Amino acid sequence: MSYRTYQKRTAAFALSAALAGSAVLMAAPTASATVQNVNYQCKTPIGNKGAVSPIDMKSTKSGSGYKITMSFQKGVSSSPVELGKGAMHPSAVIKVGGADSGQFTATGPPNDKAIPANTPIKISDLTGTYTPKKDGKVNFTAGVLTIKALGTNTTCTPSNSPKPSLEMDVKAAAGGGGGAGSGDSGAGASAPSGEEQLPQTGPEDSAIALGTLGGTVLLAGAAGVLWLTRRHQAASR
Repeated sequence: MSYRTYQKRTAAFALSAALAGSAVLMAAPTASATVQNVNYQCKTPIGNKGAVSPIDMKSTKSGSGYKITMSFQKGVSSSPVELGKGAMHPSAVIKVGGADSGQFTATGPPNDKAIPANTPIKISDLTGTYTPKKDGKVNFTAGVLTIKALGTNTTCTPSNSPKPSLEMDVKAAAGGGGGAGSGDSGAGASAPSGEEQLPQTGPEDSAIALGTLGGTVLLAGAAGVLWLTRRHQAASR
């Protein structure tokens, strides 16, 4: 076999390894987020109010679970009096469906500035931790929103049966069987604070892990090519 033919074969081997790594990345599952309009019907101390807010959800890997962030794009309900800075404390139930089931509570910081009277109350981003207890595709849907302010509670219930705002593939933690997440009333909860936060969204961390595997395949292939080339050159001397 000529040295030119040998070079062509080793180049083809390296290309095959690169394509294999790319295929691994393409096959990796990703999270799917869809903004959903949620029609909240709120029971307030001074009567019933209603408002529609688009709800967006995102996920970040957090230890053996995921930190789910719920964002409100419009304000809901209102107050007949001004709510001073730090007077309003929001929380919301997030329902889990699909391969897993249950619910957990997402909480957020109080208002960082005063909210004028009779204006829509803008809810800060709410976060909670979901820990999978089953493998498969799960989804997350907005549930009851609770607003605590000035010693009163306002509960806002979705009335339009909203669709899930987030769907993703998950894998139960080793020795799992824990709860759906922090605040879950029926299963073990994990606190939403102090966890490790990674920059990727949803199970894209799996994509990165698989990408690393693809890179390892490339390195192994390159090492094999280098070893074979040196062996061939040694044999030719």
